[in-house]
Amino acid sequence: MGFLKSLFRASQPYRCYVALDRQGLCRAFKQCQLPPSGDGWVEVGDIRPQWLGQPLPAHARVSAHATGAGGIRAVHA
Repeated sequence: MGFLKSLFRASQPYRCYVALDRQGLCRAFKQCQLPPSGDGWVEVGDIRPQWLGQPLPAHARVSAHATGAGGIRAVHA
């Protein structure tokens, strides 16, 4: 019965994060419901493998400003 209830329960969506090193290069990706612990993690709109070892594009970061629905929106330059 608990399994059936879990199918209809709203869960938090997975959010995308990248780990940046001291030079600002992308070193790792992570998708999780809560922000990762530790320094260097930045929330992004999506994960793109071509960013590994490269500087993170400015348009990739997600704004901390909430939208009217209480969600998060991507910032586009």
